[in-house]
Amino acid sequence: MRSLAALGALVAAASVFLYVLSTHLPPGPAGGDDGGVREYRLKFPSDLDELRELAERLKSYKRQHHGYVLLLFCSAYLYKQSFAIPGSSFLNLLAGAIFGPWEGLVLACLLTTVGSTFCFLLSSAFGKQLVVRRFPEKVSLLQRKVEENRSSLFFFLLFLRFFPMTPNWFLNITCPVLNIPMHVFFFSVLIGLIPYNFICVRTGSILSSISSLDDIFSWGTLAQLLGIALVALLPGALIKRYGRAHLRVDAAAEVPPERKRR
Repeated sequence: MRSLAALGALVAAASVFLYVLSTHLPPGPAGGDDGGVREYRLKFPSDLDELRELAERLKSYKRQHHGYVLLLFCSAYLYKQSFAIPGSSFLNLLAGAIFGPWEGLVLACLLTTVGSTFCFLLSSAFGKQLVVRRFPEKVSLLQRKVEENRSSLFFFLLFLRFFPMTPNWFLNITCPVLNIPMHVFFFSVLIGLIPYNFICVRTGSILSSISSLDDIFSWGTLAQLLGIALVALLPGALIKRYGRAHLRVDAAAEVPPERKRR
């Protein structure tokens, strides 16, 4: 009970910090007929229309307050990742739309890794017993597969990230129960989610530059989409080939899709 109370206090403190950060913005760019200061009301996007609107606002705001937008984005991303809240894919898209494909990719990879590590630490400190009680069969099955692949543990974790038979949120909260070393966990997230982050960030960058259906079917856009598909598929194909030869993953734990991938 104390552990749950401590976790609730951390969630509350982080929520207050993010609320204050998003409601006490520095003066934004002038707009409107009277040239007055725009008032921004920020919230997490729930669909592509809201994502596009938020991206346009933050890109305009970033011209004068790059550091504040970066702090706000990083705080929101870590908040979602650390507490396993759905919606990080929208933030990956937003990263590409605001910061561009390469800066956005670096940010997404770093924030995914750091946020997942925070989730790992929170689970280790407060949630081990809760995870075992809530998912006893899944934890037991995944524990067995981890022990079977202990000699190739890093590549086994990479396989699970590339081919998420278990959702990423479940891996984040379960790895402390499975006694996965933190450094192995950290680098498996950093490397294993690069293709997924690349797809989302690059797509967000493309969507932010599209103003009509004709832009979608332009040769330049189609070439970029083809490149995204090839870059994303190659690492997965290599890991899958390695897995067939060295890993035992035929019966890896599957968790019902109650929550979307992060």
